[in-house]
Amino acid sequence: MIKITVNGKAVQIEEPMTVQQLLDTVEVPPNYLAVELNADVVPREEYGSHTVHDGDDVEVVTLVGGG
Repeated sequence: MIKITVNGKAVQIEEPMTVQQLLDTVEVPPNYLAVELNADVVPREEYGSHTVHDGDDVEVVTLVGGG
């Protein structure tokens, strides 16, 4: 079992997976704008090639409207 953090919450996944697989697995707001992996922005076209490992910190950044 692999322990990671997604938006500040501890999450356990079965095995290392790509960012895209992770986004398909966890609840992610449909309007997310960007993904950071250990504070580095992952370009959308590279979601399938970046792998999430034990201890990684993932941030899914969303747009919040309001004034």
